Amino acid sequence: MVSQVENYSFPPRRSLPAGEPRARVNTTRSIRLAHLILLPLLLLVSLSTSAQDLTASVDRNELAINETFTLTLRYSGSQSGGQPDFNLLEQDFEVLSRQQSNQYRVINGRAESFVEWTLILAPLKEGKLFVPSLHLHGQISDAIPITVNKAGQTPSGDNRKAFLEVELDKDKLYVQEQLLVKVRLYTTVGLHDIATDPLQIPGAHIEKVDEQRFERRIKGVGHAVYELTYAVFPESSGELQIPALNYVAVTGRRDPFSLFNRNAQRIRLRSEAKTVQVEPKPDSYSGSHWLPAASLGLVQSWSKDPEEFKVGEPITRIITLRAEGLRAAQLPPLPKLNIDGLKTYPDQPQQEDQPGSNGITGSRIETTAIVATKPGSYQLPAVTITWWDTKTGRQRATQLPAFRFNVSGIPISESAPPGKENPSSPPQPSAAKVEPGFWQKLAIVAIASHILWILYFFRVGKNRSAPRLSKNTRVAANHLVSKDLRNLVKDANPREIQAGLVEWLNIRWPTLRTISLEAAAQRLEISELSQIVGILNDAIYKAPSKPINRKQLQILVERVVKNEDPVEGRSNELPDLFSGRTT
Repeated sequence: MVSQVENYSFPPRRSLPAGEPRARVNTTRSIRLAHLILLPLLLLVSLSTSAQDLTASVDRNELAINETFTLTLRYSGSQSGGQPDFNLLEQDFEVLSRQQSNQYRVINGRAESFVEWTLILAPLKEGKLFVPSLHLHGQISDAIPITVNKAGQTPSGDNRKAFLEVELDKDKLYVQEQLLVKVRLYTTVGLHDIATDPLQIPGAHIEKVDEQRFERRIKGVGHAVYELTYAVFPESSGELQIPALNYVAVTGRRDPFSLFNRNAQRIRLRSEAKTVQVEPKPDSYSGSHWLPAASLGLVQSWSKDPEEFKVGEPITRIITLRAEGLRAAQLPPLPKLNIDGLKTYPDQPQQEDQPGSNGITGSRIETTAIVATKPGSYQLPAVTITWWDTKTGRQRATQLPAFRFNVSGIPISESAPPGKENPSSPPQPSAAKVEPGFWQKLAIVAIASHILWILYFFRVGKNRSAPRLSKNTRVAANHLVSKDLRNLVKDANPREIQAGLVEWLNIRWPTLRTISLEAAAQRLEISELSQIVGILNDAIYKAPSKPINRKQLQILVERVVKNEDPVEGRSNELPDLFSGRTT
């Protein structure tokens, strides 16, 4: 029709009858009207064809802040190369993934080709947002409105393939009380390469205590659940803000034989922020230490039966303070013993935090060696710990009852420290009065003794039938090994102490070289040696291992190694712990 109008030619001008001028005017007007109608239509068709070269679409216009949506951008123009400026999207959205594909297809005999970009976007804020217009080769896509709601308020929330849930075990707590924060990731599709934001709360101590994977059905649909549990201890009162957490993961099954997985998509999930009220310590609380716990207990144990307590023999008392919902650093020290007739040697306390699904259980273990200096009846005072029961919301007290025991034996001097000589013995010269050349001479003697000791072992290894070293040589070697054994006890390494003890026995009693420590202790009839072997066996082989009390072990070792005749065996009894008893 257009070509007909453009090729139309008017006939030569001629004279017309009287009635013809009106008809010619009508024909001219009709042609002009057709031009006026066709030209706008052609312009609209041209503009419409140009606007469809770059189109944008989304899979949904309304979602929650913790969800994502897909933006599809298609260019079907004749120019090739290049891509839109996707940085314009980063003002309101996070670009989680972007894929590009070139497609050519024939539909109903009509061929078409286009370039398509697929982007997964996550909103950065709530409210009314817009996917901005994008530009490519002079073409402009339309802006698309997006409505972002709060987490979990989207109409499609029940149909989400993956979402986050945050659960608090209480909505109100006291300062320094444990708060359990459980973060659960639900998904109905395969997820891998999951990256999470660490939970960080200013003014609170946080520890991850548990991690579980299980399955849960929601409205008849099975969901795989990945759960993280955090223990949070607020350090001050007021409102405690649990911030929103971001999870980023990749959907689809991972193909280890493919470098590119076109079906995989990167998604971002966002949890809902929470607020909990933290109350200060109650004014009614009368304890010396603020201990808000779910439970608290005291346990006492002894290294041997206290009914067999004798003067001068050390015995170890072990008290364990354990609290559910408190860290070990929050537990107070136990009161010290100060009883006439008893000497105490406390060891360094041991602290341990045991995490679990119910949070943290802290424990404090205090070990004390007790030595009685005179016989009689003694009573250890009760140990009372006041704490706040977070389950019932009231103050409670846990008490370790007083303990009474009897000590048998003969009184000894209390002025002599463990392992030292009798005060009545002749005074020994002090180190401060030794002449300048003493240490040099002592070093020469030690080196010579050590060389003799090495020669002895070399000779024994070469010829077992050779005569033993002289008594003086073995005495010198014994002094060196005894000194090494004392140093090992200070380090409290049970296996090194055991090895040093074996070496010491082999030097002091060579005839016992082929038997075990237990058998040697029984043959020599040395009760202190049997105690040392028992302590080392408990620390090395017992499960769980029993802690070593260094003070007790030092006392026992001093009693064993201190003998005037280290060669002749058990001909003379070993001296008591204190040498103050007169004979």
